[in-house]
Amino acid sequence: MAITKIIADSITSGAVANTPAFHASLSSNQTGSDNSFTKLQINSEEYDTDSCYDNSTNYRFTPTTAGKYYVYGQVVAGQNNIYSINCAIYKNGSIYANCRDNVFSNTRAEGNANVSAIIDFNGSSDYVELFSLVDITTGSPIYFGESGTYTYGEMTYFGAYRILT
Repeated sequence: MAITKIIADSITSGAVANTPAFHASLSSNQTGSDNSFTKLQINSEEYDTDSCYDNSTNYRFTPTTAGKYYVYGQVVAGQNNIYSINCAIYKNGSIYANCRDNVFSNTRAEGNANVSAIIDFNGSSDYVELFSLVDITTGSPIYFGESGTYTYGEMTYFGAYRILT
């Protein structure tokens, strides 16, 4: 009985919750620059437990609790024959984790890439952002959002949660 109360009190107080946490998506299509990293303006929050994600200005997650976090993102993009798509998590302004989908045949009109990493945060100034680079034959890549062309629900998204260690 005492252990059950301790566990219940811990859950209620947030002591064992995987927070801070957030999940957000791109609400509409965003245009980028060919073969150049573009910061994605992930602006539609599904949840943000501690108001640590800025979905209107910097589009970055700055958790206020130190620890290890699982950070993830997906990019769905297209336009004029894709050579490759990169999805990258930047920590404090530099690439921390990157995933690249090479097409090589320039015949695909759209594609996706996913990235994830376990990242240590100091709980005050460390932050992460989602970037993407798409290499296409001509024009500018389009990052697909929830309400843009060719969408089937949530397309480009970004999220994180604290890992209990």
